[in-house]
Amino acid sequence: MRVCILENDRLPEGLAPAGVRFADYYVRMLREADPAIGCDIFHTPAGEYPEDFARYDAVMLTGSHADAFADDPWVVELRRRVTALIEARAKLVGICFGHQVLGLCLGAPVGRAECGFTIGRVAYRWHGDGATMGAADGYALLASHQDQVKALPAGATLLASSEACPVAGFTYGGHVLSLQPHPELDEAIVTNIVESRRDSLGERAEAALASMNVPHEGAAIGAIIAAFIRGEAARKAA
Repeated sequence: MRVCILENDRLPEGLAPAGVRFADYYVRMLREADPAIGCDIFHTPAGEYPEDFARYDAVMLTGSHADAFADDPWVVELRRRVTALIEARAKLVGICFGHQVLGLCLGAPVGRAECGFTIGRVAYRWHGDGATMGAADGYALLASHQDQVKALPAGATLLASSEACPVAGFTYGGHVLSLQPHPELDEAIVTNIVESRRDSLGERAEAALASMNVPHEGAAIGAIIAAFIRGEAARKAA
């Protein structure tokens, strides 16, 4: 299996260990779930894309500090390419910013969340859809976002939700899996994000740090994503 990772950001200095790029977290998640999955990375803000998407079993869209609805040329080009991939029924996985790009390309509204910035370990209800059922009715996952998909795209199936983010995940047409939280990240990098935003987060900073005293369940979601890429249904526990 080969996955194309469209890396939509670079990590600011100090957020991650030296030499670690943003896409490396996605590669780690996939390989821990299935060592047979290989990955190629393309940095979209620099205009990097594969010559032929058809050689990949799936395309994964990473997060980004950018707005999915922005008019920046690289974001416009990314939306154009993602729309074409959706129309071609390519297998797509979107995380955070990638989730919002998929939502926009499928006609859903995306914008600032009314609750403000969400960061830390968040409890999500897992709805499942037959192809991505999972082993539990809910997962606690790391999140870091101020934008979100505000309505389910027409024809999509709700996959995950939280109190503050009703459309935290969806599937579409059997070939799109889209999630707002970050299963690929770890507590260390999210802690660094919180510390870097202390002034703007205010009281939310302490709540976010406290929420990460218990590890999140990113590995379980990584396994669901790997099963989706392989075309297998993740079994739900009885």
